[in-house]
Amino acid sequence: MAAKSGYTRPRPLAEDAAPPPPSAVLYVANCGPAVGVTDADVRAAFGAFGEVAGVQAADNSGARVIVRFHEPAAAEAAIAALHGRPCDRLAGRVLHIRYSVPVKPKALPGGSLPVALAASELGIPGIYMVEEFVTAAEEQELLAAVDSRSWKSLAKRRVQHYGYEFLYETRNVDSKQFLGELPAFISIVLEKIASFPGLKKCTTRLVDQLTVNEYPCGVGLSPHIDTHSAFEEMIFSLSLAGPCIMEFRKYPKGSWRAPSVVNGADEHTSQEPECIRKAIFLPSRSMLLMSGEGRYAWHHYIPHHKIDDVGGRVIKRNSRRVSFTFRKVCPALLISRHS
Repeated sequence: MAAKSGYTRPRPLAEDAAPPPPSAVLYVANCGPAVGVTDADVRAAFGAFGEVAGVQAADNSGARVIVRFHEPAAAEAAIAALHGRPCDRLAGRVLHIRYSVPVKPKALPGGSLPVALAASELGIPGIYMVEEFVTAAEEQELLAAVDSRSWKSLAKRRVQHYGYEFLYETRNVDSKQFLGELPAFISIVLEKIASFPGLKKCTTRLVDQLTVNEYPCGVGLSPHIDTHSAFEEMIFSLSLAGPCIMEFRKYPKGSWRAPSVVNGADEHTSQEPECIRKAIFLPSRSMLLMSGEGRYAWHHYIPHHKIDDVGGRVIKRNSRRVSFTFRKVCPALLISRHS
């Protein structure tokens, strides 16, 4: 018998409460493999009242089952004939039967926080997003390019670094370890970045460091602000292979602390009463720019969820999400490299 049926036992009725309406699904106690009753036995006993659509375990006890008929009339007849009475087809076992109720779905992660679909809805200065920044064909080419190269494994994700290696211990770069020019396979992305909305005039190269992150389903990103002294103002993040929600949090100075994570889910996500939280949906192939206030004053964060609630719509994350994060190393660090 299946472990999960989608139905469960009804709650005890209050004295003045109306009983649940008849349905085609029954909750049957004192019945199941733990008391010597097989799936075939249940089907034979209840099949006398109509075609049985399914028999499944109601819980892990092995002594309670869910019986689903195709027609409510068959379930009604089974209750009338078998509830509280010996069942001849089950060796005289006395069954306790009620109409079952659907299991209430768990609250979706982030459901209490409105999720913006555009940067203008987010209302954070310096945050811009362009959907379909690359085409589906370009996305596949970019993924194939990084998948043909070596990944470095971290605790919960894999990474690649280009230009300069990002040092996670110090949240900085090793400016003395120049890895070479950015790879040719991202040239199309660099060309498109030059015309990005919200971009300030710049006479030098916009970016010279790239970190590629591969996140398995359910793995997110801890809240952080990219180090002020390591990188210039503009941070670009290209989402590939799957979507996610990115949350922004603004804390009073000195009050921030990372949320705890229990079994992959965030605990106390609004633990700081003065914390301002905003969220935006990042579709696959979208490019996000963090600059100005959005870059320096707000922590950005990807919740550790396998599903996201976007305006009441359930969106399952893909088996992986790959992000390309483009930054410009601060000139002061590069001067020290040559000194």
